[in-house]
Amino acid sequence: MGMGFDVHRLTTDRPLWLGGIKLEAEKGALGHSDADVLLHAICDALLGAANMRDIGFHFSNKDPRWEGIDSKILLKEVCQLIRGKGWEIVNIDATLVMEKPKINPHIPAMQQAIAQAAQIDPEDISIKATTNELLGYVGREEGVNAFAVAMIYKD
Repeated sequence: MGMGFDVHRLTTDRPLWLGGIKLEAEKGALGHSDADVLLHAICDALLGAANMRDIGFHFSNKDPRWEGIDSKILLKEVCQLIRGKGWEIVNIDATLVMEKPKINPHIPAMQQAIAQAAQIDPEDISIKATTNELLGYVGREEGVNAFAVAMIYKD
């Protein structure tokens, strides 16, 4: 079992990528890659479950190869890394925390994108969303958080 967390600042001059899909939004996440906070938290959960450090260890934000990269590629790489050690994914459970846009209508598309990148069944991916009740940097729409847990196993 592994746990992941990620946070990104929101800004008006970036697109918003969440769960592997681009959403219409006034603000997008700032980061070295496409800043998909949900996929980054999932990557950390998978890597943590396999005791393989974290996303920053494998994909440094100092490395120009990862600049602007689609985070689905990072998730694919993480899945290859853990499978290379004999692990398989049982399930992923993730929560996004942001005020807007509303996430619920996009969850099935996110599940499909994540399932394709991770090569697992969309039924094994749970995505939930909540607001921060207008509190703190999330409530002021300055940032977005994501939490994820992943269960993996070896045959």
